[in-house]
Parts: sequence; C-alpha cells; structure tokens
Amino acid sequence: MVDAERVVPVFYLSDSTGISAETMGNALLIQFPDTTFEKTTIPFIADAAQASEVVEMLDALVDEGEHPLVFTTAADDAVRAELARTRAPIIDFFEMHMSRVEEILGQRGVRQAHRLHGVGDIKRYNARMAAVEFTIEHDDGQSLRALDRSDVILLAPSRCGKTPTSMYLALQHGFFVANYPLVDEDLETTELPRPVREYADRCIGITTTVERLTRIRNERRPNSRYASVEQCRWELRQAARLFETHDLPVIDSSARSVEEISTLILQSRRARMRASISHAAGTTRRGTTA
Repeated sequence: MVDAERVVPVFYLSDSTGISAETMGNALLIQFPDTTFEKTTIPFIADAAQASEVVEMLDALVDEGEHPLVFTTAADDAVRAELARTRAPIIDFFEMHMSRVEEILGQRGVRQAHRLHGVGDIKRYNARMAAVEFTIEHDDGQSLRALDRSDVILLAPSRCGKTPTSMYLALQHGFFVANYPLVDEDLETTELPRPVREYADRCIGITTTVERLTRIRNERRPNSRYASVEQCRWELRQAARLFETHDLPVIDSSARSVEEISTLILQSRRARMRASISHAAGTTRRGTTA
C-alpha cells in the first residue's frame, strides 16, 4: 500500500548540466504516479572534492532517517567513484550503460555527459521561461514584487556583472533570480537594503576590481563621477563592508566568465543547504536529548 503522505527526496547529479540525469530519472519516476517526489538537481560537480561534499549532504539526509533516491550521469571516473561512496541508494546511468556500448563499438567513448531531449522537456522549458520572465522583471531592482519567490538575490554596485549572471542562471538552471543594485544611499550603512533584508539567506554579493569597474563604467558614461576611480573604490569598499557584516557569500567577477560565476553560486547554495541540514539535525538531537 502506498503511503500518500510520504515525500521521496530525489537528487539528479551531474558533472555537466544535469539535464541527462533529469530526463532519464524522470522517465522512470513517471511510472510511480501515486508517489510524491521532491526533486533537486546538482549540476557541474567538477571534481572528486566537490563530489565528496555532495556525498556528505546525502549521507546527512540518510542519518536523519530520509531515504533519498539519487540518479547520476557523471562521466568523470573520479567524480563517479566518489559519488558511489554515498550510503543513499544511487542509480548510475553512465556506469550501467557506457561500458557495454564501448564493448559493442570496440572503442572508448569520450565520457562526457551530453544533453538529451525527451521526457519532461516541455515542462522544463516552461519552468525556465517562467524563471526568465521573473529574472527580467527583477533585473536591476526594477521590481520588488514577489521577492519571496526568488532562489537567489544578487547584490552589487552597478556594472559588476549582475544582469548577465542572473540571465544565465535563469536560462540554464531555471533559477528565479533578482538582482539589486547597491546605490550610494545603500552603501552609507552596513544594513542590508530594506527590500531584501528578510531574504538575507538568499543574498550573494558580487564584486570586482576598481580598475575593471572604472573601465566598464567609462564605456557607458565617459569622464563622469560615476566612472571615476574614487567613486568606484568607495562603492566597492562599502559593499565589501556590507557583505562582511552579514556574512554573505561573495564572488569576484573580475576575471571569471558568467559560467564560472554561476557555478560558484550553485556551490554556495549547496553549502548553505548542507549548513541548513546540519543545523536542523543539531536542533533535533538537542530536542530529543531534552
């Protein structure tokens, strides 16, 4: 008999976008229409060290009595071997099929996850379009409506790379992203701006170098106070104080691509998820002891 109230945590793991794991996993899960699944995708697991962090998170859920179901399409041998160490049930699509295909073809595959199209694509597309619409609406602080729906809120002085990062996260990962520009009024205090104050756990700071910020601003407003070295230095210094005061994750965009910045944001969210699980576990243990 199916437990109607049971919710099964499902994780899709990948050293690429995670789309293949989602597609193949969903093809199996739709065969269980009476079961409720809570799905999480963790893409871009770059090496064994990051895979180890994911294993710790999964094992923490197991320790709490959860029984997560894990699908992975990681192609990298070291990443795949590390993920296999988890005590959570794991279904490794790559390991299950790749060796057999290589045997039949008589050659070794490149072992890189590729994008598959099929089950779930329409739903995924619609979800990402909704994320894009939200992100456009909340670009550069244009709208403060429904910030509670945001997955991430990027904070930074103007021209630090908030908008392209926001759009990439929306398009590639379906994240609802708001980005909020820190203006002089915000930077005169170390308090978070009032509109985002209650969402500090979703905020991530973006910074850059004075030289890069000055150059970019000069392209927009040549020889202005806005683009001056003094103004850029002051804004970045004040923003750093604000980020430090609230212990926000901070990413330097000066020498990183949008893809790299987005990956760091994903890693930051993962770290916060682990911290939240650890905190909840500690609270539960203290309550049980009491």
